[in-house]
Amino acid sequence: MNSERRNELIEQCRIDSLASLQSAIEKMDQIGRKLLIVFKNKKYLGLLSIGDIQRALIKEFDLTTSVEKAMRPQQKVSDETATVDDIKKRIFELRAEFMPVVSVSGELTTVYFWEEFFSKSPRLKSHSLNCPVVIMAGGKGSRLKPITNVIPKPLVPLGKRPIVEEIIDRFYTLGVTRFHLSVNYKAEMIKQYFESIEDRGYEVSYFQEPKPLGTAGSLSLIKDQLNEAFFVSNCDILVEEDYSEVKKHHDDSKNDLTIVAVMKNYDIPYGTLNVTDNCELIDMKEKPRMSFLINSGMYIVEPHLLKLVPDDRIYHITELIAEAKSRGHRIGVFPVSERSWIDIGQWSEYLKTVGVYDSSQQV
Repeated sequence: MNSERRNELIEQCRIDSLASLQSAIEKMDQIGRKLLIVFKNKKYLGLLSIGDIQRALIKEFDLTTSVEKAMRPQQKVSDETATVDDIKKRIFELRAEFMPVVSVSGELTTVYFWEEFFSKSPRLKSHSLNCPVVIMAGGKGSRLKPITNVIPKPLVPLGKRPIVEEIIDRFYTLGVTRFHLSVNYKAEMIKQYFESIEDRGYEVSYFQEPKPLGTAGSLSLIKDQLNEAFFVSNCDILVEEDYSEVKKHHDDSKNDLTIVAVMKNYDIPYGTLNVTDNCELIDMKEKPRMSFLINSGMYIVEPHLLKLVPDDRIYHITELIAEAKSRGHRIGVFPVSERSWIDIGQWSEYLKTVGVYDSSQQV
């Protein structure tokens, strides 16, 4: 990589220490990276990762908080004595998007990027994850007709493979080998697909709904098979995240259920008005950007909550969450960035995704 290209990439990843967490999230989504280089008064200060932002939001920091306040004090960088081979090895071991080289005086001398050494984007890899994963694959996919008239929603292609295989692959790379698929509509086609995969390295078991049971009702069919915390994922979403970090947060927080949430931004194309009870204007904002945490369709559930799931009736996971919370169980949230989430559950979103998605790259 020549110096001009390296400087261009460094500039792309640059953010000021006083910038907000909101702007950092937006920048990460814009450049397709989960790591930024922070400068203060034009001098190198350190690194900001998506993990730093997630931890800050979990601690209830506001999105207007400056990035400097979310940065970790200890960061993984290289010094000037490291050889290029040393840096390459460290980048690979850490699955780092890039590695800054910092002088003894704390100045940034250069940055080495993953793509200088490796052809594919780094797959997120942290701690090994050994827990069951339940994938809700029984729906008819009505919003994706007419394609779901022919194939079930879990087999709708995303790149070169169906969405359900992409979901499984992200867990499998972290060591997960136990998958349970809730099936109903075109169940035999789903089973035949997985039977056709040779040497897949993981187990897939199926539990079939006698009738549609909603987004959580089918869990009643495998109450006796799940005796540890497990992931639940819709079959029409993909979350590009280190799931071991989600599980660690779930365990450390002693949550009974954790919702993976997406930090979604909406641009309001009008001026908005803030008024008093008697309609006197307080202030107005011109075309503001609103931010919300929305439900991604992925969760971690403790097995004791399955006692709340009724047998043989439609029951949605939102009902399970509401009932668990009303009974005093701890419901946590783990935020991910907007670009880390793909929802192909309806045509408008699927068409936006399918043309640009490459299964060999990160989302």
